Amino acid sequence: MIIPDIPEFGRLELEHFVTDFSGTLSEDGRLLPGVKTRLNKLSRKLDIHVLTSDTFGRAKQELDGVKCTLHILDGKGHAVQKEKYVFSLGANTVVALGNGNNDVRMLRAARLGICVCLKEGSSTGAMSAAKIFVKSPIDAIDLLLCPKRLLATMRI
Repeated sequence: MIIPDIPEFGRLELEHFVTDFSGTLSEDGRLLPGVKTRLNKLSRKLDIHVLTSDTFGRAKQELDGVKCTLHILDGKGHAVQKEKYVFSLGANTVVALGNGNNDVRMLRAARLGICVCLKEGSSTGAMSAAKIFVKSPIDAIDLLLCPKRLLATMRI
């Protein structure tokens, strides 16, 4: 559990890291270098949940060896499915990471939403729904592994 107390923002009692896969942890279906190691390190502090449409059909293979729960979304309404998942965990205990329109509701529902921009880009909806914007999933994970960085970004 990560419990930073951020002046003017409040206490974050985080238990879950919920993240998209395609365009968030990976590019063209391939997990970015260094992400696996960071996720496993973060899994000692938070439960990791990967929610994905699995655009490239590689999520399970790429996440092999990562201590996480993988949930491949089916049918339509992926944005709503992601939001419901966050609520089922207790939204106030969730930090979420995403980049696309189907992540907007998840980012808003989570206590802390982080938007990432890789080669796929980020939707303006995801950017505005998030509290923090980063350039890589490693930067996002490192904010949680090094809570003073998170404090520096979020305090008012």
